[in-house]
Amino acid sequence: MRKLQTASQTNKQVVKIISADRERTNILKKSEQYTIAFLVQHIPSWVSSDMLTFIGFFGSIITFFSFILATYVNNKYLLLGVLGYAISWFGDSLDGRVAYYRNKARKWYGFVLDITADWLGIVLMGIGFVVYVDGPWEMIGFVFVVLYGWEMLTTLLRYKVTGKYSIDSGLFGPTEVRIVISLILILEVWFKNSILYISAVISLILFIMNIIDTLKLLKLADECDNIEREEKNKINENA
Repeated sequence: MRKLQTASQTNKQVVKIISADRERTNILKKSEQYTIAFLVQHIPSWVSSDMLTFIGFFGSIITFFSFILATYVNNKYLLLGVLGYAISWFGDSLDGRVAYYRNKARKWYGFVLDITADWLGIVLMGIGFVVYVDGPWEMIGFVFVVLYGWEMLTTLLRYKVTGKYSIDSGLFGPTEVRIVISLILILEVWFKNSILYISAVISLILFIMNIIDTLKLLKLADECDNIEREEKNKINENA
């Protein structure tokens, strides 16, 4: 019993360490953080953050090839994409967290590398989708990449305005997105072309979420401008 309590306390301490530089609001926040806290304590010391970033990107490559194989061989290869997303989550979720846990964080280097790898992974997925579908439906892949890129840009702008980094959009974060897309791939194996209609709906939802997030960010930015203006006026009055 005492060992379980000690392990629980240790996990809580690790969660504080690995979540020090970002705010999470996603649905799976608690369970995900405790899972990551457990994993960072058991990853071999020779596995570096850069290696984990590559592992995450390799997962995106697997997902890309799952679309290719599903197109030219058998659509059951889409299930390989589910494995790709699992690997992507593993590498992408642990690269920076391992660095913080080991007290070897390179904040800006990691930030640049992580964003770049994520963007390239999304592009690969979009290309894979375009190869898999036919005709005008190919535009959905392009639209999804653009909308996801918009969301990433909003995240970066929010970081610039507030100084706080959050990778989530409300209750949804990258983990929830990976789970939803994995379920879509599984559904497509059993119900051919269901991915077309579901992807269209998701793109519409993502567009609406981007609009809402952008409006919130503009309001927040305006408030920051007003605060800075008031502070400057006070300084000029006291001068």
